[in-house]
Amino acid sequence: MPLVRQPRDVLRPFVQQLWASDPSGAPSGSGREAVLPSVSTQLVIRLGEQPLRIFRHRDDLEGYTVSTAVIGGPRLAPYVKDVSRPVPTVGAALRPGAAGLLIGASAGTFVGRHLPLEDVWGAAPVAALRAALWEAGSAAQRLAIFEAALVARLPKVTGLDPLIAQALAGFDAGAPVGAVAAASGYSHRAFTKRFAEAVGLKPKTYARLLRFGRALGPLAEGANSAAASSLADLAAWQGYADQAHFAREFRHFSGLTPGGYRRLAPPFARHVAL
Repeated sequence: MPLVRQPRDVLRPFVQQLWASDPSGAPSGSGREAVLPSVSTQLVIRLGEQPLRIFRHRDDLEGYTVSTAVIGGPRLAPYVKDVSRPVPTVGAALRPGAAGLLIGASAGTFVGRHLPLEDVWGAAPVAALRAALWEAGSAAQRLAIFEAALVARLPKVTGLDPLIAQALAGFDAGAPVGAVAAASGYSHRAFTKRFAEAVGLKPKTYARLLRFGRALGPLAEGANSAAASSLADLAAWQGYADQAHFAREFRHFSGLTPGGYRRLAPPFARHVAL
């Protein structure tokens, strides 16, 4: 199991969580997995010489490589990655609205894409960070080194744009887009522009993807879990118009039906073995 923890206080306005994995043994299945969409931007550094390999679709057997240090942006559709040769890895899930501040490029640059971290931070700093991580003796030590590197890159501001922070809190509370836009004091058009510039996604798309993500946890626990409920109940709980609406949205973002996903019961909600 990966080591997952919250960042230190100074990073919390920008980083949602940090994680480090130290895999052992061979992967099961085909060595490929589908990664389901998310609103967050991920910074991931793989140790060793095996770069991240992405497949364009499920039938693509060749794929393409990105880098050993990757920025993965918010996505509206699943992607397939190679997990046939697991390597020690560290990563950070950034808070929506923080990518431009912490990474140093517009949030929209990363939407739906995987980019080499070297393209933004430079080859020499990334190489030095990977070398330090490689020399660390444990996942916990690697995580501490990675966290320190993020702290060193903190912007002069101490938090998100207050308008964006207020909007994200509204969406987290389940408020509809119209109400969040009205509370901002801006016109709907101006609010949409400000939000998309900071987060990389338009407010409506962000809210849809956030609601999809909330449904994954209960479904990933499996059909036989004590926490399992009917799909109709889950749809109502998450605010979908009905079960059919829930099924359409779920298939749009994942390529799977809710029932099919629940039967798979993946151990990590957004990672589905193929």
